[in-house]
Amino acid sequence: MERTDPVLWPSDRSTAPITEAQAQAFDRDGYLVLHDLFSTDEVRALVDSATALRETLAGSDARGVVCEAGCAAVRTVFELERQNALMDRLSRDRRLAGAARALLGDEVYIHQSRLNYKPGFTGKEFYWHSDFETWHAEDGMPRMRAVSASLLLTDNRAHNGALMLMPGSHRTFIACQGETPEDNHESSLVRQDIGTPSQESLRDMAEIHGIADAEGPAGTLILFDCNTLHGSNGNITPAPRSNAFFVYNAVSNACASPFAAPAPRPAFLGQQGTPQPLEIRDGPLLQEA
Repeated sequence: MERTDPVLWPSDRSTAPITEAQAQAFDRDGYLVLHDLFSTDEVRALVDSATALRETLAGSDARGVVCEAGCAAVRTVFELERQNALMDRLSRDRRLAGAARALLGDEVYIHQSRLNYKPGFTGKEFYWHSDFETWHAEDGMPRMRAVSASLLLTDNRAHNGALMLMPGSHRTFIACQGETPEDNHESSLVRQDIGTPSQESLRDMAEIHGIADAEGPAGTLILFDCNTLHGSNGNITPAPRSNAFFVYNAVSNACASPFAAPAPRPAFLGQQGTPQPLEIRDGPLLQEA
């Protein structure tokens, strides 16, 4: 189905942390790759914080911690801004949250956040999907008015599982067949099978739009629309791949009842209720450290 919601919502972007040309590129492609936004010291501090989190939570069965199947290596840590003070400041940083607000034309809140990690040699793939399909079906997100911000905490290259996207795919919604099983999130966090497009649909979309690799060194910021098709390959190289990931949803687009699931997912996967606008921070990320 063709998308009916805007991609670039009306907004005064004169003081935004992205240029109008960058906003138009986001509107066209459904994603944006930004370099050199963070200092070497900021990146180093964020990498150290992420490493400490992974080491502390290795093998944990705590809510919101997902380990690789069959081993203790941490794959994902949810509610990232609640796990670490520096990550909390990052979540509210103008370079991320301010850019999301400029693209969405509204105050924003964090619908979901997580630390993603693909260990060297054993990191598993993330299959092709549109985030909005899950957020709409299982979380009750009404409209396509959310943006994901992924800050790279290691060098992300095609050979170690960098994000792949289909430019322009955000303008088509692909409904996924089948019913959403009860507690689907318990298995989908390890391997996503439900809520993924058919191979036929993916083949058609790839032929139309092609596939781009969102590569960059640590400190690169990737912004992408909630309906952009994306995924990543497994990592069999020695080099791990990691990123800090924040989903910004428009306050006016708050989630209600799920559209295709018996109950909402747990709050650590998608915020429910009346959201509070995020207090966006200016100034150096490390000034309070």
